[in-house]
Amino acid sequence: MAREFTSVGVVGLGTMGAGIVEVFARNGIDVVAVEISAGALERGRANLTGSTDRAVARGKLAEADRDALLSRVDFQVGLDALHSVDLVIEAVPEHLDLKQRLFAELDRICRPETILATNTSSLSVTEISVATGRPNQVIGIHFFNPAPVMKLVEVVRTVVTSAEVVADVEALCARLGKVDVTINDRAGFIANALLFGYLNHAVAMYESHYATREDIDAAMKLGCGLPMGPLALMDLIGLDTAYEILDTMYRRGGRDRRHAPVPLLKQMVTAGLLGRKSGRGFYTYERPGSPKVVPDERTPTAAGPALADGARAIAKVGVVGSGTMATGIIEVFAKAGYEVVSVTRGAEKSAKVCEAVKTSLNKGVVRGKLSEPDRDAALGRVTWSATLDHLADVDLVVEAVIEELSVKKALFASLDEICKPGVVLATTTSSLPVIDVAMATHRPADVVGLHFFNPAPVMPLVEIVRTIRTSEETTVTARAVCAALGKTGVVCADRSGFVVNALLFPYLNDAVRMLEASYSTADDIDHAMKLGCGYPMGPFELLDVVGLDVSLAIQRELYLELREPGFAPAPLLEHLVTAGYLGRKTGRGFRDHTRR
Repeated sequence: MAREFTSVGVVGLGTMGAGIVEVFARNGIDVVAVEISAGALERGRANLTGSTDRAVARGKLAEADRDALLSRVDFQVGLDALHSVDLVIEAVPEHLDLKQRLFAELDRICRPETILATNTSSLSVTEISVATGRPNQVIGIHFFNPAPVMKLVEVVRTVVTSAEVVADVEALCARLGKVDVTINDRAGFIANALLFGYLNHAVAMYESHYATREDIDAAMKLGCGLPMGPLALMDLIGLDTAYEILDTMYRRGGRDRRHAPVPLLKQMVTAGLLGRKSGRGFYTYERPGSPKVVPDERTPTAAGPALADGARAIAKVGVVGSGTMATGIIEVFAKAGYEVVSVTRGAEKSAKVCEAVKTSLNKGVVRGKLSEPDRDAALGRVTWSATLDHLADVDLVVEAVIEELSVKKALFASLDEICKPGVVLATTTSSLPVIDVAMATHRPADVVGLHFFNPAPVMPLVEIVRTIRTSEETTVTARAVCAALGKTGVVCADRSGFVVNALLFPYLNDAVRMLEASYSTADDIDHAMKLGCGYPMGPFELLDVVGLDVSLAIQRELYLELREPGFAPAPLLEHLVTAGYLGRKTGRGFRDHTRR
């Protein structure tokens, strides 16, 4: 039977420590809350009362329950107050020497049977445990911020943590209403090991001026449904904290270059630009600690009528292709008021595309998203064709044909001959170099990438990919078109993966490597990213939806272009594709979908 914890101690009452105190006290457990000085203790008390008062104001906590919660907390200065608790969890700064000194003191003060726990997010629990004479009773209990809200707890066992201690802590997590994942002591555990490589990559993207901070963040929020963009999340975490975590992961995790903190990060930390807590990081905030972003010298000019300044007039659009993406793009342009010429290979394909567009528009009517007159008007704007010659008078062509470079180059060479001067030629490629397509024409300045996301009528993001030959006028025109479609256009340079895929797929590949190494299960990794980071889907859920073959192809493109060893496709991913396990579309990928 699991141990019954009646009292716990929490050392360190910053945002995380105060949140952990609240979690325990909310669940009827007496807490001794300890700080190093009277001033720090009062700040910790203010953190707790502020959080509970906000919960009352939002209707999440009754006043009586708040008062009962606060009555369970005994605020004390000094570790000696912890002499009789059943469990101590520390939430002090992420410095190994500090934690080791603390645990040595706790070992001296606490009863022999007391469990000692660390909330570290990146340091070695093993190295902390050996500072005590009871390493078998030391464990990691990694809460996520804000602790009262986030459901995930990573339970980190060392090679000597006793099985009874692990079982007791797992039962405690269940009592607290948390979902625990139990894992071994490895740099970054699950969530941070997957999250911080992605965050560091986003900083590198910004440092190289590949895209603006706003466009990088918008791309990941709108393209992947993430709760925050990576640079805004870094500001929330704190750039100094992020630097320490990355540096620790780099040193402990095999010196993977993708975990080596980007130079810009160290420079910003040195300059005191730490994110929200200092009032400035990648963004500028109203005041230190405020979540409100205010304009600064890097803020782009407000979107509006000025967005169209210098843009070419676009009234008639050609869409080439007959797949799902082409169908969605036709619908998007037609609903936005553009005349559309749909070109496919043959009358039969044209009829199928027409039927697909009608079906989608009818669904919009049934769901109340579209009126019948608007549906009829949209359909009336589309001309169906099986010959490229009908694109001779359009202002913009968007190709959405098969993702093969030779096919696209041949198409663009034909468009170059057929289309009038000044036409913007756009490719929807998600992985191929846009410059290769552009150079198949004699007008590379007019060629741009317009990467819509599937389903195009629903997804609000479009990546606008400019090559080194794309003119500023073409880029401005593409931005104006996206705005007219009601989409958010993010501008980036012509590099494999653009913004979204370049940041997303290495993260997915890292998750496969983690599974491949038997560090954790697919279910626990998915739980960690959904519950610990607020992702809408876990990496293995997403891989099965995208298709393992598609994911492998994108990862190979990234590796071939960037030659980063960490981007090499995980062997397990290659083996599953070879075996025909491609995800939901074949009934089996990382999970068996035939039994669901």
